[in-house]
Amino acid sequence: MPTPRLSFTAFSNSFKVTVENLEELSVDQIQELESFVSKRRGVFDFNTYSFSIQKRVGFGEFEELLKSLQISARCRELLIPSKVEQRISFGQYKGMLYSEIPSSYLVWLKTNHKGKDKIYIDAECKKRSI
Repeated sequence: MPTPRLSFTAFSNSFKVTVENLEELSVDQIQELESFVSKRRGVFDFNTYSFSIQKRVGFGEFEELLKSLQISARCRELLIPSKVEQRISFGQYKGMLYSEIPSSYLVWLKTNHKGKDKIYIDAECKKRSI
C-alpha cells in the first residue's frame, strides 16, 4: 500500500495540503484523510487533490498531529515567497526586518516565541539554515 505524499503550505490564518499521490491511495486511506479534514472543519477539494483548514498550524505541528493520530504519510513543506518582508512588532528589534536581526536572537525567538509571528520566524530560520 503506498504512503500518502503530502505537501504542506502555511498561510497567515490557515494551511493547505496537497495530496501528491491521491490516485495511488486506497479507499481506506482516502477516507482516513477525509475524516481528518472534516473533524477540523476543513474542505477537501478532489479537483485539486488538496485540502485546507482554517487554523494557524506550523509544519512541525502538522507532522506531530499526523503522528499522534497514527496517520502514516511523507510530508514536505512548501514555502510561499513573501513579496513584502515582515517587520518585528515587539521587543528590542521592533521595526526591523526579520532578515536584519542577529541569528542568535532569531534562534532565541524560534525557541521561545509563541505569538502570531511564529510563521515569519520559522521562514527566516529556514532561509538561514538555522
